[in-house]
Amino acid sequence: MKSLNLPYSPRIDQLRWFAATLVFLYHYSLAWRGAGGAGLSSPWLGLITEGHTGVALFFTLSGFLFMRIAQRQRQIAYRPFIRNRLLRVAPLYLVVFLLALSIGRDKFQPQDVLYVLSANLGNAPTSQTVVTGAAWCIPLEFLFYLLFPFLAKFVLEQGATYLWRLLALMLFFKVMVYGENERATLMYFSTFVGRFDQFLIGMLAAVLFQRHQPWLARLAGWLLLPAVALAVGDSALQAHLAPFNVVPRTPFWIGWSMLESAVWAVLIVLWVSWQGRLPVWLERVMTHGGKISFSFYLLHMGVVQPLARTFGAPVLTGMPALDAALALALVYGAVWAVATLSYHAIEEPFLRLRSSYGTVPVPASTH
Repeated sequence: MKSLNLPYSPRIDQLRWFAATLVFLYHYSLAWRGAGGAGLSSPWLGLITEGHTGVALFFTLSGFLFMRIAQRQRQIAYRPFIRNRLLRVAPLYLVVFLLALSIGRDKFQPQDVLYVLSANLGNAPTSQTVVTGAAWCIPLEFLFYLLFPFLAKFVLEQGATYLWRLLALMLFFKVMVYGENERATLMYFSTFVGRFDQFLIGMLAAVLFQRHQPWLARLAGWLLLPAVALAVGDSALQAHLAPFNVVPRTPFWIGWSMLESAVWAVLIVLWVSWQGRLPVWLERVMTHGGKISFSFYLLHMGVVQPLARTFGAPVLTGMPALDAALALALVYGAVWAVATLSYHAIEEPFLRLRSSYGTVPVPASTH
């Protein structure tokens, strides 16, 4: 997705694709096992079995991208910025929210409409069914948008020190609230106290990226594979010690969001800095996947769940591993098609209404 405020980088879209794919694999693996298919048990497959980490990548990437925009523009006009953010997320999010209200029409209460501002809390209509459940993180993301122009101003004035102070406070807040909630894992997973630090870490990554860009460009090719290995090991650690939805409260999750986000921040800065190239066809696929990633993320369970309910774990060849791979490819392709349709029908017309919210123009060649 191209910005009007920063030269286009396909690397950002490729990371969006990767994040959306991780979340898809996580939910698909749960649906496959629920339909009678073999489950994954090795912690080393944590990027799949704990693929909700893709949400952390999204939050970290958002902080990184917007801080990069602030570094270029130096000053962000608040109202145009928020208008652009509304045009970006509101159309599809409202569609999903209306679908959730439709599904729950028999239990509808007038106050449920207010959950459009807080779908990550309480008994939000979107959380009553898995087909709309992914919408929980959108109000959180928008909260970060509301704060960002102020955060960017303070960071540009005070440097990384300001972000370190906020992160220290966030760690204190995490410790402070741990004993006050019996389901602390879910609290850290789905609320401000467990996610705002990830947005801040993304911003910090942008500050460090700007400071060390020449060094990163030289060494990214050597460090990229170790960074991928670090992400695999990081997810394996979480899958082994404190898998999500297994233990409702564990001290591991106090610091997990920061560790998780820091690893993704390393991968982000190295991937963006890397001067190498993938095969052209693969880069095009990944970049397109990033463009449609918002629709892919919000709508993927609307494809996965009905197919799992209707067909279960299909026996296509009689070889379980091959059957699983073929079913995965078919379902992924179906989600891709729906997301592409949604992007062009719902997202793109509103994206064309966006305007610049800075003072530094983007060269026409980048559009």
